[in-house]
Amino acid sequence: MIYRSFQEKQLSLLGFGAMRLPLLEDGAIDEQQVFRMVAYAAEHGVNYFDTAYPYHGGLSEIVLGRALKQLPRESYYLATKYPGHQIATTYDPADVFEEQLRKCEVDYFDFYLLHNVYENSLDTYLDPRWGIIPYFLEQKKAGRIKHLGFSTHAHMDCLQQFLQEAGQHMEFCQIQMNYLDWSVQQAQEKIALLQDYNIPVWVMEPVRGGKLAALSEEATTLLEAAAPGRTAADWALRWQIDKPVTVVLSGMSNMAQVEENCATFEAEAPLSAAEDALLYQVAESMKNGVPCTACRYCCDSCPLGLDIPLLMNIANEVRVAPSFNAGMTIDALGEGKRPQDCLACGACAAACPQSINIPEVLAQTVTAMEGVPHWADLCKQREEAARKLREGN
Repeated sequence: MIYRSFQEKQLSLLGFGAMRLPLLEDGAIDEQQVFRMVAYAAEHGVNYFDTAYPYHGGLSEIVLGRALKQLPRESYYLATKYPGHQIATTYDPADVFEEQLRKCEVDYFDFYLLHNVYENSLDTYLDPRWGIIPYFLEQKKAGRIKHLGFSTHAHMDCLQQFLQEAGQHMEFCQIQMNYLDWSVQQAQEKIALLQDYNIPVWVMEPVRGGKLAALSEEATTLLEAAAPGRTAADWALRWQIDKPVTVVLSGMSNMAQVEENCATFEAEAPLSAAEDALLYQVAESMKNGVPCTACRYCCDSCPLGLDIPLLMNIANEVRVAPSFNAGMTIDALGEGKRPQDCLACGACAAACPQSINIPEVLAQTVTAMEGVPHWADLCKQREEAARKLREGN
C-alpha cells in the first residue's frame, strides 16, 4: 500500500469511503459483506475509513463502526462529518457529535470534517449563533477530535471566502477530483488555492460515482489500445497517484472493487505524461459542452439579470451527468436566478457572439435535473431515518 505523510501520521493513499456500501435485496446494508470488505482492506494496508452523518440514511456510521470493531483502535483512522450543509431551522453540533461517537462506538475521531462547505452552507458554518467551528475546536482541544477539516463542492469564490474566514482552523480539505473534474469542477485551481493556505488535499469521487468506470465504447477502445487489460477504474485511480493529494477516498460497494483498488494502490505506479494526456482527451469527449466564452454580452440583455455564464457552466456539468452536486449548485443561486427562472425571451441568444441558443440550453438543464432528488427531499429522508434510529425502529 502507498502511504502519504500527514503531520506525524502515515495515511494510506487509498481511503475506504462508506457512502456506497453494499445492499441486500430489501435495501438494508449488507453488514456481513461490509465486515469482509473492511477486513480485507485493512489486511492490505488501508488505514483510513471515512463516513458521514447522513450516509445511508444515518446507518453508515453504525455499520462502519461495527465493522471497525474487528480491528485494534490504534490500527486505523476514522473520519466522519458534521451535517451543517443540511437545511434546518437550528443546528446543535454537540448533540450530533455525541450521537456520532455513540453510533461509531468510539471515544474520539481521528479526522472530523465540516460536511460540504458551499454557497448554501457557508453562512451556517460561520454563524456565531450555532458556534459550530468553536465547538469542534473545543473538542479538538479535549482530544475527542485529532484533526479538523472540511469537505467542499463550492465554487472558487465561496471557497476563497471560507478560507479567509476560517482557513486558519482547517488542517485538511476534501474536494471532488478526478481527471474529468480537473477542469469541470476546477479541481486544479482549488488545489492551487488550498496550497496557498498550506492545507493538504483529500480526494472524493475519484471515479465520479462510477461514471469513470463505465466509459463509452469509443473511450474504452482508446484506453484498451494504450494499456490492454487495464480497467477504466484503474485508469482513473492511477491518475491520482502522482497528484498533490494525501488520501483518495473510494466508495466501494463490493469485494471485487476493494480487491481491485487495493491492487491499484499497492505500489507507486503513476500514469505517464502520455497516459495523462489520453485521459484528458477522454474527458474532453465526455463534456459535449456549451461553447460559452463568458464574454457576458448576454447578461447586459437579460431582463432578470441572470448570471448566464455561470448557468452555462452548470449546464455543462449537467450534460456530463445530472447529479446531486449540480442540484446543490442550482439551489445555491437563490430565487429568481436559477435556470428555471429564464423567461425564454431570446434577448440573450440574440446578443451571443457564439450563437448559443441560451433559453434552449437552460430548458434542457431543467429537464435533465428533474430526475435528481432535491436536496430538501434528501434532508427529510435523513431526518426520518435518524428519528427511527432514536426510537429503536
